[in-house]
Amino acid sequence: MDIALALAWIRALAAAVERHRDELTALDTAIGDGDHGANLSRGFTAVTAALDAPDAPEPATVGAVLTRTGTILLSKVGGASGPLYGSAFRAMGATLDGPTATPAELADALAAGLAALRDLGGAVPGDKTVVDAWTPAVAAFRAAAPAGLAAAAAAAADAAERGAEDTVPLQARKGRASYLGPRSIGHRDPGAASTALIFRALADATHSAGG
Repeated sequence: MDIALALAWIRALAAAVERHRDELTALDTAIGDGDHGANLSRGFTAVTAALDAPDAPEPATVGAVLTRTGTILLSKVGGASGPLYGSAFRAMGATLDGPTATPAELADALAAGLAALRDLGGAVPGDKTVVDAWTPAVAAFRAAAPAGLAAAAAAAADAAERGAEDTVPLQARKGRASYLGPRSIGHRDPGAASTALIFRALADATHSAGG
């Protein structure tokens, strides 16, 4: 991954969030506050505006793109998703200090993002949260990394989508959805769904770049 691909990833993610805004809102309305789609849309609109501003400084590293993304999400996104995704992107950015990143280095960055999510939210797999999609995505990315970035990103996206779908039969044990108890069963977790968008956007951007 180079700086251009990192920027393409974030732009693809912002576009995906906008396309799926209503879906994310519907998922969150069922078991949460109903603001997940709107919050993420506001956050990633601010991210792309900042990255594409005429006076925006040219990022010197892959990590700088992700760190900037995380910082803006922390400041612009309400609810739980701002601190969670903001911290995850900042943690990823902190591990990538060069103008390019190998698949193995990106795997480590994604793992650092997962660690930030778990540290902040205290969630583990099975709690019906973002962790249920991010955990298998990291494992799949790392396993496929020797085959190259495109293969790793595609494997991670597939794993994240399966992880999100696997939250449907779970009872939420963290976050607002946990207040519903058994009534949270039968719904896909909105955070896991948006996590799947993150990894699918990475796969799409990598494919488009010929990676």
